[in-house]
Amino acid sequence: MYELSVSRTFVAQHYLTVPDPGPEGELHSHRYEADLRLRGESLNEFGYLVDIDDVRAALDDVVERYRNATLNDLPEFEGENPSAEHLAREFCDRALAPLDADAVSEATLRLWEDEEAWVAFERPV
Repeated sequence: MYELSVSRTFVAQHYLTVPDPGPEGELHSHRYEADLRLRGESLNEFGYLVDIDDVRAALDDVVERYRNATLNDLPEFEGENPSAEHLAREFCDRALAPLDADAVSEATLRLWEDEEAWVAFERPV
């Protein structure tokens, strides 16, 4: 199995909308690190799992969407608690959308919201 990983960091704000969120219910920022891991059993005609420059560009585009944004204000979080788990799913799906990734069979987006805690979203491609 081949695996490729590219990471990016960005700052975004949110507030949790669950009952009794404690201090997380107030607007606050996180310095997120997003790590997209792509896996597949074969390589494409060029010997790549996927072109790493394309992955970098896709991540840069997603980071630009979320950098300095208040997640609660974005349409993809309308009616949802803007948790790290939901952000990981949205980030992963948006990063995968523009990629020519025929050789990729699995994707995992690991998202750190601080130095100690991370969540992950995994899906087939």
